[in-house]
Amino acid sequence: MTAKTNNNHYMIKVNVGGYSSFVKDAEYQNYVKKALEAYDVLQSEKGAGNDFLGWKTLPSETPESLIADCEAVRDSWKAKGVNLVIVIGIGGSYLGAKCAIEALSHCFVEPATKVVFAGNNLSEEYLAELLDLAKTRNTAVVVISKSGTTTEPAVAFRIFKEFVEQTYGKKEAAERIVAITDAARGALKTLSTQEGYKTFVVPDNVGGRFSVLTPVGLLPIVLAGFDIRALLKGAADEREELLKKGPQNAAVEYAAMRNLLHTENGKAVEILVTYNPKLTYIAEWWKQLYGESEGKDGKGIYPASVTNTADLHSMGQFIQEGSRIMFETVISVEKANRSVVIGTDPQNLDQLNFLAGQHVEHCNAMAQLGVKVAHIDGGVPQLEVGIEKIDEYNLGALFYFFEFACGVSAYLLGVNPFNQPGVEAYKKNMFALLRKPGYEAQTEEILKRI
Repeated sequence: MTAKTNNNHYMIKVNVGGYSSFVKDAEYQNYVKKALEAYDVLQSEKGAGNDFLGWKTLPSETPESLIADCEAVRDSWKAKGVNLVIVIGIGGSYLGAKCAIEALSHCFVEPATKVVFAGNNLSEEYLAELLDLAKTRNTAVVVISKSGTTTEPAVAFRIFKEFVEQTYGKKEAAERIVAITDAARGALKTLSTQEGYKTFVVPDNVGGRFSVLTPVGLLPIVLAGFDIRALLKGAADEREELLKKGPQNAAVEYAAMRNLLHTENGKAVEILVTYNPKLTYIAEWWKQLYGESEGKDGKGIYPASVTNTADLHSMGQFIQEGSRIMFETVISVEKANRSVVIGTDPQNLDQLNFLAGQHVEHCNAMAQLGVKVAHIDGGVPQLEVGIEKIDEYNLGALFYFFEFACGVSAYLLGVNPFNQPGVEAYKKNMFALLRKPGYEAQTEEILKRI
């Protein structure tokens, strides 16, 4: 196990003990050696995809002026009475912000400014119902797209741009729309210049799935009312820990073990497990990060997720006794932010008085340990990635840990972590079926195949 601290801050912990009965120590040490070689490739910045390594230094190099600009948008819209922000983007242009906001928000009490997401699907019902909400609120829009022509966000932005202009007038709409896009080119940049939108830049050297610590993630998170300075501080402190090369480096341990299980033990699926519903969208962000970074050239570990204990009553049977194709990585949270104690019932009809006086989180922790033993006994290796609690600081550390470990793991696997050539395949077919100009010749051929 590695336990990291920096300036008295709790850092990421990795516990590989749940794998001990599945791998030989000599095998693991061999993969640690390979992971250290992959670490050197990442740090040398000479590996495949090295044009997209800007994320590595973001936590410590984000200027105060950028943070102040994000806060200025928040304050300006607050002065206008904005209480609904529609963030339009897909993939990495929304998942980081979405998972941070979900993790940090109250599960049931609506915030003063509600941040919602569009442009990540083509569901007409979803967009129509979001329009219903926007009509009852004081609305502003953040649109995130490098090009401005990606179909899903472009469709959503066309719809909500029209709504904002019709509702508030074209001049006021320009103050209620912010674009996060390319610095100099692309359809969205051109439109922003024409309309006078406030813009933020998506750095050229940061890919979408690594962009949560750029304005792509920072602006929506601050608009939702959260502390992006603490988020960046957590990421910066974790970066300092991961710069310490060695076999005890948490990213090296994680990359080594997951690749060992995949390559030598035939484990094709990694399940990211959480025991707090606030972290459900962390798993969605993680699935894109690892799926898009490693799933290429006929290689990769399939990323899946469950949220326990709920999913123990749906997926638990398969994990316990189904095909032995998987291993688990559990995000373990040491401290709860709230306290609820189980009381005593005089009748004890539910037979739970033995829990009287216990915190609910204690029960959750014992469920987690019980599952660990059961799944290991059932042939499912389990690794733990630990954070102290759910807050901005720890989320920043977790974001950076998974990003850095992803680079190491993908290089160990032998793929370019920073491209995604397969993502374009469906788009060509969709454009042909929609009869987009320039794709007509492919339409009939595709129709024959379906």
